[in-house]
Amino acid sequence: MSDLVKIAVDAMGGDNSPKKIIDGIIHNHKSNKENYYKIFGDKDKILECLNNKIIKDYYEIIHTDKVVKSTDSPLGAAKRGKDTSMWLSIESVKKKETDIVISAGNTGALLVIAKLNLKMIENIDKPALSALWPNKLGMSVVLDLGANIECSSKNLVDFSIMGASLYKSLYPNENPNVALLNIGSEEVKGNEVIKETYQIMNEKKNNDFIFSGYIEGNELMNGKINVIVSDGFTGNVALKTAEGTANFITSELKKALKGNIIGKISSLLNISNLNKFKKRLDPRLYNGAIFIGLDSPVVKSHGGTDFIGFSNSLDVCNKIVKGNLIDKIKHNI
Repeated sequence: MSDLVKIAVDAMGGDNSPKKIIDGIIHNHKSNKENYYKIFGDKDKILECLNNKIIKDYYEIIHTDKVVKSTDSPLGAAKRGKDTSMWLSIESVKKKETDIVISAGNTGALLVIAKLNLKMIENIDKPALSALWPNKLGMSVVLDLGANIECSSKNLVDFSIMGASLYKSLYPNENPNVALLNIGSEEVKGNEVIKETYQIMNEKKNNDFIFSGYIEGNELMNGKINVIVSDGFTGNVALKTAEGTANFITSELKKALKGNIIGKISSLLNISNLNKFKKRLDPRLYNGAIFIGLDSPVVKSHGGTDFIGFSNSLDVCNKIVKGNLIDKIKHNI
């Protein structure tokens, strides 16, 4: 069992926890016997949800009835105490008892508590929040998604290296192709930080990824670029816009197909294609934002996802550890 990926799980964060979290672990364990789950939270509630569906060789429970609430401010959550399920799970990574930590709890609190417990990777000034986005050809890594509102050119260069390392960890057989999110593709477009970053990356040859200059918002999903870099303000706006657009398309499609008899007949005739389309836009498949730049990886599951989404984020944890993400960043930086 020593070769298992050890995942520290905050079982008390997010909606409908710990049931959703434990159901996600059970679902994940059915298809993946490579993970060991160190679960932090209310032991009685966790055991009730587990219901002997996983043998003891694959998990342990560390009891605490203290939790970080969704309404807590990041500073308030840090002050709440060092015995909350979120703090203890992060601390287990700090102590090298586990390889990676995941929580569906309060995002701001997770970032602050992680930064209080974990050191930065040498030569990196700021950590970044990254996530997977679907595109026409597969998946893209996008960062920063809100951890840093203002960034220097050095920060954006660091994000490029970290994003490329993350992509290579998740998809070892593919080459990272990096671009900076901008308002145009010409060199003269954008603010001074973006233009300065472009010059640095264009002049500095990097064997770890291909630098392809700028990418505009309308090109994010075409698949030509698989690592997209921006400051946290721009990245967060892009993320929320993409999520809102996907939700709008799926809801309007449902209305159109259920609105009249022609729509209903059409949906029956195209049921296979519609199911493929629905699955492609299913946010549960892309659940799991990654907080990178610290010397241990921290994964944030969406608080509102269901057990399938949480299970998928556990798969992301497995790939990050097996892909040696931290070592790749340290080497590439």
